[in-house]
Amino acid sequence: MTTMTDTSNAARFREFKMPDVGEGLTEAEILKWYVRPGDTVTDGQVVCEVETAKAAVELPIPFDGVVHELRFPEGTTVDVGQVIIAVDVAPGSGDAAPAPVAAPVAEPEPSEPEAPKGRQPVLVGYGVSESSTKRRARKGAAASVPAAAAAIQGEMNGHGAVVPESRPLAKPPVRKLAKDLGIDLATVVPTGEGGIITREDVRAAAAPVPAQAPAPVAAEAVPAPEAPAPVVVTTVGARETRIPVKGVRKAIAQAMVGSAFTAPHVTEFVTVDVTRTMKLVAELKEDKDMAGVRVNPLLIIAKALLVAIKRNPEVNAAWDEANQEIVQKHYVNLGIAAATPRGLIVPNIKDAHDKTLPQLAAALGELVSTARDGKTSPAAMAGGTVTITNVGVFGVDTGTPILNPGESAILAVGAIKLQPWVHKGKVKPRQVTTLALSFDHRLVDGELGSKVLADVAAILEQPKRLITWA
Repeated sequence: MTTMTDTSNAARFREFKMPDVGEGLTEAEILKWYVRPGDTVTDGQVVCEVETAKAAVELPIPFDGVVHELRFPEGTTVDVGQVIIAVDVAPGSGDAAPAPVAAPVAEPEPSEPEAPKGRQPVLVGYGVSESSTKRRARKGAAASVPAAAAAIQGEMNGHGAVVPESRPLAKPPVRKLAKDLGIDLATVVPTGEGGIITREDVRAAAAPVPAQAPAPVAAEAVPAPEAPAPVVVTTVGARETRIPVKGVRKAIAQAMVGSAFTAPHVTEFVTVDVTRTMKLVAELKEDKDMAGVRVNPLLIIAKALLVAIKRNPEVNAAWDEANQEIVQKHYVNLGIAAATPRGLIVPNIKDAHDKTLPQLAAALGELVSTARDGKTSPAAMAGGTVTITNVGVFGVDTGTPILNPGESAILAVGAIKLQPWVHKGKVKPRQVTTLALSFDHRLVDGELGSKVLADVAAILEQPKRLITWA
């Protein structure tokens, strides 16, 4: 977990390293600092928010003191184990400041808003870095920590620019605008006092003025739709928009490509009359034993899948490529795909097979609300065995879902609609849906996959089988 080391003045200055906040993660991006040099911090106080390949996480400091320096600015991707903040744990003692640490330091990325002082009320998963380019720390950088800290402080305060002599003069917000618009500041003619490049200079360079027409204003960075905080995108004219692929979205893309081209997928479909299931849902909503929990069709579908797995346990397994083994799981961590502003995530209900219906309902409700609030932790998304994705909430009839990496099966649930259906020899309006089960054909053959899907369908058609088959 969290690791600490002391500088040469061990009694006074302590360093906080980037921890592995997930399972085997190697890096994280600093989304936001909640403190800056000179701020007082206490043990357990959140000092920054970082985004890993799995989720956004707030990091608490494990000791009291005064912030001495921040080693990296917002938007920097930092390797696990690198020092990110130094704290003076004995302020006012009169001891000398610690000697500079020869650690790799990334060039600071300009940030327009001033960093907030102290802890700000922010949800984990709320807020996305305004940096559009992933930057790694330079190895063997010659810059000392005090120099880097000065650069970081200059950026965070938003007061002027920390600029080497060879670079054009411009304030951090102007540099950021130029970067977003793809403008090389060396090619911009400055009009500001003292030869400083202004926003108008950058915009003029991005959209030259025709001889007879006023200059169009180039589009600036805009927030991603429906996101709780801005994601920097670059709009070129009106023909295309470029959005950085990073964090959770990047991890999702890599995982899906790996899954699609590693596990041979087979998808089977079944259309089923779920009228009785919908009646059961209505009855459970009035049941006092289900008071305080959310009851919906997904709850019954989840329970049906758990019963089907109990009847066909071989489907609950994983393929171990390295050891050439099939690993059968004697527990079910049921994943529920959730669409969030950060992308699709799949938290799972641990040991779902052991839960009663009210317990399963409570766990589902908590999982969904946590995901919507952006508070899902990496641990909540680890260790899944099978997954349900409910595409029906978007009005979709069915789909061919891609396996969550490391799992053997995923069930897609389509929209439940009133349709004409032959019931007891007559065509009647019935509640109907289509289920799709994708499975890894290396360890789940057609017979096994068909049995699992048929069992789920049978339970949803006659939910009393939840009792007789459980």
